[in-house]
Amino acid sequence: MADEDKDDISADDWAAALAEQQATAPEPAMPAEAPAVRSSGVFQELKADALAGVSTQRIDMILDIPVTLTVELGRTKIAIRNLLQLAQGSVVELDALAGEPMDVLVNGCLIAQGEVVVVNDKFGIRLTDIITPEERLRGLNR
Repeated sequence: MADEDKDDISADDWAAALAEQQATAPEPAMPAEAPAVRSSGVFQELKADALAGVSTQRIDMILDIPVTLTVELGRTKIAIRNLLQLAQGSVVELDALAGEPMDVLVNGCLIAQGEVVVVNDKFGIRLTDIITPEERLRGLNR
């Protein structure tokens, strides 16, 4: 029963931290209006009410698929000789600077950046920047 109470307290602390973040988060910028597109008459106009049920059913099919979420502090390249010399207490220099945002990857694809937070002696990450689909596509072309 003590483990259940500990989980409830931890969940409440995380919920409070998330509520605080949402209260202080800036309003997202409204996108500029899209330019007008000429209709060639080949495609029928899509109606919002016709698609409402379809999109919900399709998204429900993938909600339980597990993905790997990785938070990356930094990277480095090291020779095997130096790798074999590492011992407890060794320091490995990374390419990231102190205070830089950490990369958040899903299945190896960068989706966001954030900063480390500690709530109830557990580490978490507060997302500070979400990568747009256009930026993700540009990253794939590299």
